[in-house]
Amino acid sequence: MISTSDVPEALPVAAQYVVTFLKPEMLHVYRQITALHAYRPVVFCQKRENAEAFPFSEIVLQPKPLTHPLRRLWQKQIRRQPITIYRSEARRTLAELHRVGARVLHVYFGHIGVHLLPLLEIADVPVIVSFHGADAGFDQDAERTRRMFEKCALLLVRSESIGKRLVEMGCDPGKIRLHRTGVPLGQIAFSQRTVPPDGTWRCVQACRLIAKKGLATTLRAFAEFARPFPKATLTIAGEGPQLEELLALAAELGIAAQVTFAGFLSQEKLRALFAESHLFLHPSELTGEGDQEGVPNAMLEAMASGLPVVATTHGGIPEAVENGVSGLLFAERDHAALGEAMRLLAGDPARFAAMSLAARARVTEQFDLDAQTRVLERCYDEARAGRSPRAK
Repeated sequence: MISTSDVPEALPVAAQYVVTFLKPEMLHVYRQITALHAYRPVVFCQKRENAEAFPFSEIVLQPKPLTHPLRRLWQKQIRRQPITIYRSEARRTLAELHRVGARVLHVYFGHIGVHLLPLLEIADVPVIVSFHGADAGFDQDAERTRRMFEKCALLLVRSESIGKRLVEMGCDPGKIRLHRTGVPLGQIAFSQRTVPPDGTWRCVQACRLIAKKGLATTLRAFAEFARPFPKATLTIAGEGPQLEELLALAAELGIAAQVTFAGFLSQEKLRALFAESHLFLHPSELTGEGDQEGVPNAMLEAMASGLPVVATTHGGIPEAVENGVSGLLFAERDHAALGEAMRLLAGDPARFAAMSLAARARVTEQFDLDAQTRVLERCYDEARAGRSPRAK
């Protein structure tokens, strides 16, 4: 069903398709949708979650059909193909888009664009699909992915590295637009960081506890850093399937007493953690399945707070962290290099303080939410100005 919001009715409607609105780790999507000024967002979703954390009134709920388990069995298990919606679902969704007066449809994320391919094939409104990282993998059905590229007016990417991956997957480079993650700088206080005189370094990593985040590398590097700095601590904020494995590794390395696994933290608690920390670690790595980062959202918020970053030359990270200026970068899976980078900063107070200032400046320059909202709205304008895929 759909209800009325406080957004002016005169604005053109930008439909926002998010399968689950919203999972806790999708705060960046909520910010992007609610920051729109020139368009009225109407959310289309299959499931509504965390309504108190993500209040929003204009929602068209389209739950999965009762036959979804059969569809999953037939398409994924038997035919080994991505699950796509039925033609009947596509027609109903298109009718709802017409009913709310949608002028553009924005789909999150790449694999959902493939899921909605039957809708894209009949849509008479321009469709934009945004890719944020893992959804730009190479394990998707190549034919359907290329068909999705063909039917889209534009493809948005969070980093230039993701854009290159889409081109390798067969996307027309002329359809790709860079739309970076937006950070609400007005909500994040900057704190100038200085080297702790007593060696009580507080290191932090905030992320899902999954393979591409390089958490094993973090633990091994911290174990080396803790030898000359025995008062140092490491806090890992987040949840995920690797928790038990990481707990065991911390114990094996002899650093269990210095490492805290804080679990999922609210924005208020996460920002408080950043404010009391000295270094943000993020040694992301490419997994065997091709899972790659865009630009990690937590890293950007840490930089906005003034935290220097030590991370890898992975995915879109080098587009945010200027090596030697706002942080230090090293090769993937190299815990010795990470530990050495941490010790290098610990021994150079002037450079460390300069990186704190540069981290905030970099986010302000490239990732400001208001500026990126204007980029997104220009993309909507551009998509509307062109002919629809059906007209072509």
